[in-house]
Amino acid sequence: MNFNNINFDTYLKNYPDANGYFGKYGGAYIAPELKAAMDEITTAYFTICKSSKFISELRRIRREFQGRPTPVSYLERLSGSLGNVQLYVKREDLNHTGAHKLNHCMGEALLAKYMGKKKVIAETGAGQHGVALATAAAYFGLECDIYMGAVDIKKQAPNVARMKILGANVIEVTDGLATLKEAVDAAFTAYSKEYKDCIYCIGSVVGPHPFPMMVRDFQSVVGIEAREQFMEMTGELPDAVVACVGGGSNAAGMFAGFLNDPVDIYGVEPLGRGPKLGDHAASLQYGTEGVMHGFNSIMLKDENGEPAPVYSVASGLDYPSSGPEHAFLHELGRVKYDVVDDEETINAFFTLSRMEGIIPAIESSHAVAYAMKLAKKMGKGSILINLSGRGDKDMDYIIENYGIR
Repeated sequence: MNFNNINFDTYLKNYPDANGYFGKYGGAYIAPELKAAMDEITTAYFTICKSSKFISELRRIRREFQGRPTPVSYLERLSGSLGNVQLYVKREDLNHTGAHKLNHCMGEALLAKYMGKKKVIAETGAGQHGVALATAAAYFGLECDIYMGAVDIKKQAPNVARMKILGANVIEVTDGLATLKEAVDAAFTAYSKEYKDCIYCIGSVVGPHPFPMMVRDFQSVVGIEAREQFMEMTGELPDAVVACVGGGSNAAGMFAGFLNDPVDIYGVEPLGRGPKLGDHAASLQYGTEGVMHGFNSIMLKDENGEPAPVYSVASGLDYPSSGPEHAFLHELGRVKYDVVDDEETINAFFTLSRMEGIIPAIESSHAVAYAMKLAKKMGKGSILINLSGRGDKDMDYIIENYGIR
């Protein structure tokens, strides 16, 4: 399949390029003192990703510890309520710790062990990345510092408790809006002082090279499994694949399995309260090219050209940019990026819970909401949704703010 002369048969091998660029997006815009640290990580990753010992160890961990492969489930009742389109979900909520995040955290922690590091550092928004990295650190015997915005700490109390129980040091960030962007800022600052003894395990397909590539590669297991499972279940490919996009790790992993197939692919961003700047986090829909957190992508900017304040009901999606690969796929037209708002998302949260017995994360509910709209528009065919996480972490917040519908 070709889009603007891109051969998707070899896409994953050719993108990013040697300097970490997906077209004009990506790269490593970092302080000189961090360049050596990034080069060290890049060299180590390219060494171990071709090592049969590393690959077999990661496969064993996925099988025996994470519970992979996660299944694909057919949503019979929800499908029937929407018409003739058949909906399926890739059940990353059944991955150990309840979301897709452990897929790259175990890989990053294994890389840290290979490099002789003693500590892992990360940011988290919804807390799932923090829980996953705390889990990986406990598994490998590493120290773990997690930076989290004060607003998200309050919204995601169950995940904060889980991180602490797992032995992580949760560091509250009170700067600015005290959400995900500020947590990333604080984690980068800490890493710049400690990089000789630790590794920064970025929680999405963002940041300087090699992180967007590494996280995508570790997450591609989701798309590879889902494609094989869907073919086995139905004998054909889905007509459409849908995933939510903040930074975009779950979507990048899911999309990787289908980029070279005749399948429509949709990334769903959070429209939040509406299109006014500050009321949403839909960077690909409303943003412009810019550099933040060490990479060039599409970002939401304020009047001074700085990262704008953003909002989403989902703590894991309230980030003012998206991964550089998503910006590239958006520019190519290979993936269509669209939005759903808070109200549609919360309705989807309750609908999936009541009709299928699956309580989704609020992040994943964005993808479910969009798939429900898409099903009515398509009229026939099939849609595969990446259910990136479970909603246990969100229940207190949902009940407090929306009640029981």
